[in-house]
Amino acid sequence: MKTIKLIDMTLAAAGSGISFKEKLETARTVDHMKADAISLPPIGGSKADTLANKTIASMVKAEISAAVNICSGLTEQTWESVRSAHRPSLNLLCPVSTVQMEYSCHKKAPAMLEAVKEEVAKCRFYSEIVEFTAVDATRAEPEFLAAAVNAAIEAGAARITLCDTAGIFLPDEFKSFIEDLRKAAPALENAELYVQPSDDMGMAAACAAAAISAGAAGVKCTAVPAGLPTFEQMSLLVAKKGAALDIDSSIRTTDLSRSAAQIANILSRKEEKESPTAGLSMGDISEVTLDAGDDISEVIKVINRMGYDLSEEDYAKVYEEFRRVSGKKHYVGTKELDAIIAASAMQVPSSYRLDNFVINSGNIITATANVLLINKDGEKIRGVGTGDGPIDAAFVAIEQIIGHHYELDDFRIKTVTEGRDAMGSALVKLRAEGKVYSGSGISTDIIGASIRAYISALNKIVYDMQ
Repeated sequence: MKTIKLIDMTLAAAGSGISFKEKLETARTVDHMKADAISLPPIGGSKADTLANKTIASMVKAEISAAVNICSGLTEQTWESVRSAHRPSLNLLCPVSTVQMEYSCHKKAPAMLEAVKEEVAKCRFYSEIVEFTAVDATRAEPEFLAAAVNAAIEAGAARITLCDTAGIFLPDEFKSFIEDLRKAAPALENAELYVQPSDDMGMAAACAAAAISAGAAGVKCTAVPAGLPTFEQMSLLVAKKGAALDIDSSIRTTDLSRSAAQIANILSRKEEKESPTAGLSMGDISEVTLDAGDDISEVIKVINRMGYDLSEEDYAKVYEEFRRVSGKKHYVGTKELDAIIAASAMQVPSSYRLDNFVINSGNIITATANVLLINKDGEKIRGVGTGDGPIDAAFVAIEQIIGHHYELDDFRIKTVTEGRDAMGSALVKLRAEGKVYSGSGISTDIIGASIRAYISALNKIVYDMQ
């Protein structure tokens, strides 16, 4: 019996409308479902995308497949963003239909064929596992598609993905398409074949079944309906027709529906933005726009809807800093307001401070953190934790020291300076007894900044509950 691979495309299909936190929550939930790999969308040169990739790579155990557009010139940056993953790989996206080649890359077939050879070889230089995705494959000229597939495999691609981007194939047509390509591209015998069928006509699962019967080893899926077959559909296919097709999968089916519902809830948050405050609830970070003309009562209302409960003195401090910032910018959003609160409100004596930390992490070991804190009495307390990545392990180690778990309401990181020794800034929001406490930290590395931000929020909780 053949175990087919189910590769998650949820984040790739979600687009750019979801926040850093929502990306992390989605990746963690998909990892729990035991997908064979998690596909990340192209970074597009964005620092935020790069940081998101790095954080996801450090916290999940599934293979991380980072997509890179063939004409973007971002292969090295993409690899650097995921190289710390347990199992990193690169996925080269290449348009192969005449229309898409000229529209996306301004290349005709001969030039594109040369680009395939060069870019696959470049990907193979960095990554042991390289995937070549033929975008819009079902509308490509058969001769060119076969030549591109052969060239990609000869240049080092171990996996080939065929996309029905236009959504034009019925199941029988998809099966014939794959059988014909296998004859025209003999190099496919040396690679794993994946398919990415469209669900435009409601036939994605049926097309996937037809592709599997024609020899496909894996299917690109999403956790929620997004134009591709879903994990639930593929799980049902294996349950109902697994014996007939002689297939099985490693997907965790026991709580698949619950995990899919969690992801649907995460991704639906980006749609709750009809008015500045209508979508806000406790801990919600939906974007709110404030400007210099808003008085303190409007600012306090937004602060309270974000989940904070500050003293009158802290409200005044936050509003004073808000006025300073809003005088320099056209607006202040909730992300800026979070940072203002973390830096200005409830500055308290340190019940705990960081002495040192040691992190062990890699792509073949479980991340561990050894953290040493000093309490207000000068006593040194050590905690050791393991987790899904170095940051998660560090937070677990701190929880071991304090003997308590607080809900992580939000976590964000960003770079604040340029260059190889760039400073990283982190913001952590912890929830305790219904109240939100935020802390900020800064360091030359993301892990150090995250630990300091967590301790900053923790000190506020301890002080408030004395």
